Amino acid sequence: MAVSFLSHEVSDLCIGKPALKSLPLSATAGDALLALKKGGDTCLGVWATDRFSPERNLIAGKLCVVDILCFLCGDENLDSPADALKKPVSNLLQKDAGLVRRVESDSSVLEALDVILDGAQNLVVPIRSGGRRKLHHHSAGGGGGGEFCWLTQEDFVRYFFNSIAHFAPIAAHSVSSLRLVRSDVLAIQYDDAALNALPLIRRALADQTSVAVITDDGKLVGEISPSILAASDETVAAAFATLSAGDLMDHIDHCGSLPETAMGAVMARLKKKGLKGMLELLEAKLYPPFSSPSSSSDEESSRRPRRLRSAGSYARGSEDVIVCHPESSLAAVMVQALARRVNYVWVLDEEDYGLVGIVTFADVLKVFRDQLKQTLL
Repeated sequence: MAVSFLSHEVSDLCIGKPALKSLPLSATAGDALLALKKGGDTCLGVWATDRFSPERNLIAGKLCVVDILCFLCGDENLDSPADALKKPVSNLLQKDAGLVRRVESDSSVLEALDVILDGAQNLVVPIRSGGRRKLHHHSAGGGGGGEFCWLTQEDFVRYFFNSIAHFAPIAAHSVSSLRLVRSDVLAIQYDDAALNALPLIRRALADQTSVAVITDDGKLVGEISPSILAASDETVAAAFATLSAGDLMDHIDHCGSLPETAMGAVMARLKKKGLKGMLELLEAKLYPPFSSPSSSSDEESSRRPRRLRSAGSYARGSEDVIVCHPESSLAAVMVQALARRVNYVWVLDEEDYGLVGIVTFADVLKVFRDQLKQTLL
């Protein structure tokens, strides 16, 4: 197998990448929300100052709208989301600092891949490279001036897919034969309270996967996807506080905000639960002055399970879930995921379409890394 492409530097993966937008650690959750909405970015970097070297910046982590939604819906903030938005972003960062790591732009692709496989969710890479090759194996690699960009699991999978001819023997193998089908999926039942999904969503965000919404007999009817939630606004916090997982799944399909038909039901339930702060947040966002909210007659809005398309015709839209079968080839699964910009594919049984498991980019990258190890021996 030819492995010359491994001599490429990680900067090759950064070509065309936009500069990382960032906030200081002293910014508030509201500042982060405004920056995400104003800039149209899906995530922001958070920087801290090295107390030993004030001129030196440290990458403290990353934030997206999902982090803010989970924070607003926490037990300590549910009653007063407006106050929660005034708290520093340090309260929102995930505790595992290793999720964000820095590598130098002249590090090899293989070195950077090993950092990803060591548990990093994102790599921060200087856009301007210089000096001798150096790889920082800690979560808060120093950064003086200059600009940085993100690298993700998707970037590495796309890189290997573009060199798929080098992996011809395994590319045609089924995901089941490669032991890529994980059965330990994150799942919640359709009628469970959406708030029960929060711990699962936090984990899915860290793992770059999703939360399956299933029926009592284990059939997949849809998902609550962090990637879709990342395009939503703060009003979805009200849906988390009042709706079932199935209703939430349906409503976040509407361009990241609650549809008009759901407003009355959500507001009525907020009043019933005594969540005045959440109600005020929703009213301030959704209704201009002198307008009145929708009638609460929509309290019991109809629910529609999200339909799955037939095998072989899955398309990623807001209402479609990307799935495959255990005998689907690795190459086919990669094509599906890369085309629809997701880091995972659900695996369904070919006969009864029951949920079997999930294939993740993290595990796909391990397969490629194992093949390279054998080649380099």
